[in-house]
Amino acid sequence: MAGQRHTRFAAIRGRLEAFEPRPGWHSWIYEFLLFGFKQAWACLFGALMLGLLLATHLFYPDDAALARYDFLTLAALAIQAGMLAFRLETMEEAKVILAFHIVGTVMELFKTAFGSWVYPEPSLLRIGGVPLFSGFMYAAVGSYIARVWRIFDFRYSAYPVKWQTQVLAVAIYINFFAHHWLPDVRLVLFAAIGLLFWRTRVHFLNWRTHRWMPLLLGWFLVALFIWAAENIATFSNAWIYPDQKHGWQMVSPAKLGAWYLLMYISFVLVATVHGTRKPD
Repeated sequence: MAGQRHTRFAAIRGRLEAFEPRPGWHSWIYEFLLFGFKQAWACLFGALMLGLLLATHLFYPDDAALARYDFLTLAALAIQAGMLAFRLETMEEAKVILAFHIVGTVMELFKTAFGSWVYPEPSLLRIGGVPLFSGFMYAAVGSYIARVWRIFDFRYSAYPVKWQTQVLAVAIYINFFAHHWLPDVRLVLFAAIGLLFWRTRVHFLNWRTHRWMPLLLGWFLVALFIWAAENIATFSNAWIYPDQKHGWQMVSPAKLGAWYLLMYISFVLVATVHGTRKPD
């Protein structure tokens, strides 16, 4: 199973999937645990980044010659290089991550200029008010989607026409910028997503049988997970929102809507690269 399109995890996954637990509840528990293990592996890049944010917040020396944000940038580059060198990630996935890094950095430059959030610590490796490690936070989302897509062999039923999904993704991306001057049309965009995808199911192969769930539900669950991770990131002072300036507090649940829309853009970007397949 070696090769440029496979990672070292492919062999481990193959052995786990070949395991024969006892029938009945033993089999159900094993499938559940296998699902959790695969999800954790798909989150590897994001989990390492989140761990770095928290560890450096708690333990990084205040008087270090290298600013904490710059250390995070260099550490993120090292993680990315290591994942490629040790075949923990495919080159195709790395290309997707690069695209997310660029798209995310452009949004960061715009949003920080308008004060939507700030990076309160000093750094040298930055563009304007945006330290370069921030792009890797968007890349972590892209990494997860690309990896989970491959690991679970995603297939889709009742998937909309591709160009319609791409036009909607562009409209959502534009609204992230335009709502600072024009009316915020996110409710219309939510309705458009629902209209396009209300029948769409994602079929995933966890063990031996393709399971399925509504794709709209899948996006919400991932957005919820990202929102939880964002709370950890803001607690670690990676960035802060205006209402956190005088002390940390939980990120507003209203941010779930923004993450859902960003999740949609992320999904369509990966779908454009990988394509979508129907169930056999």
